[in-house]
Amino acid sequence: MHKTVTKLADGRELIYYDTEPASRDAVDRRPLEPAASVSEIRVDPFTGDAVTVAAHRQARTYHPPADECPLCPSLGDRLSEIPAEDYQVAVFENRFPSLASSSAEHVAPWSDGPYALAPGTGRCEVVCFTSDHGAAFGDLTEERARLVLDAWTDRTAELHTRPDVRQVYCFENRGADIGVTLGHPHGQIYAFPFTTPRTAQALDRVAAHQRETGRNLYDEVLAAERSTIGAEDSRVVLAGEHWTAFVPFAARWPYEVHLYPNRRVADLTGLDEAARAEFPRIYLDLLRRFDRLFPEPAPYIAAWHQTPRPAEVELALHLELFTIRRTAGKLKYLAGTESGMGAFMNDIRPETAARTLREL
Repeated sequence: MHKTVTKLADGRELIYYDTEPASRDAVDRRPLEPAASVSEIRVDPFTGDAVTVAAHRQARTYHPPADECPLCPSLGDRLSEIPAEDYQVAVFENRFPSLASSSAEHVAPWSDGPYALAPGTGRCEVVCFTSDHGAAFGDLTEERARLVLDAWTDRTAELHTRPDVRQVYCFENRGADIGVTLGHPHGQIYAFPFTTPRTAQALDRVAAHQRETGRNLYDEVLAAERSTIGAEDSRVVLAGEHWTAFVPFAARWPYEVHLYPNRRVADLTGLDEAARAEFPRIYLDLLRRFDRLFPEPAPYIAAWHQTPRPAEVELALHLELFTIRRTAGKLKYLAGTESGMGAFMNDIRPETAARTLREL
């Protein structure tokens, strides 16, 4: 991997990742003024969950035509967020971030009785997987998918060194049904100044299991799933030498797969070379199976779960991949029970979903 760091016209950082050294000296010619982030983090007094309020994001780019895509390379007078005429993988600071260190300049910490508010510091980045506007992650070669993995790993390592960052979250939203506003194949990285609610809940469960049994919950779950490989009702979809993909026992979504390295690590930086080498084949296979589920490409979310820093308990690195479509032409809406109570109702048995994905 070869990394080139430069700046956009408004001072935001842009990083190119290439498989081989490349000239990346193109200059951003847009007349941009530095943007101010005024995000707030408010704490729910009943749950303790942090909620980010970022009203300035209402003006962000929304479904531009393909010839005005801000993630495509800059060509001639068509200037985008990427000044180069071509690129392999590019990462840059979001122009409309939910979290940014500059929020500390505009928002003061405040508390009054049951209420508490803090500046929404941290960082939000956009990860462009390819310069090809019409492609998808599943269309990448294994070499290019490995480059994306290396970029995620590099960003995780660097962002974890920032004093205002506690948890690094790499993810991809794919498809208009998910709410994606830019059609170009891309993902995002959120560097949170707090531990996210779902991670905090998982860490509490892992800590309790360790106290009660002396064993690691992630190790037990992975061992239980791998012990069923080859069985008719196995929830394992793919099993490699270094990775295992399975439908979780209590899947919330009709088609949901968790991808674990067979050797437990805290985050992407802990993967060894053997796991990194095998990941592209396994992950691309999974994405292509998802795209064969329905007549049209499946909208999905791919979410990396990593250990916050510092943390008393270790979260096992894993990726959760799920689609919000339950069958052809029908979405799985988060309706009354899910949105109102957080109580998920799944229309498909996890064992059936796993068998379907294996057969694809």
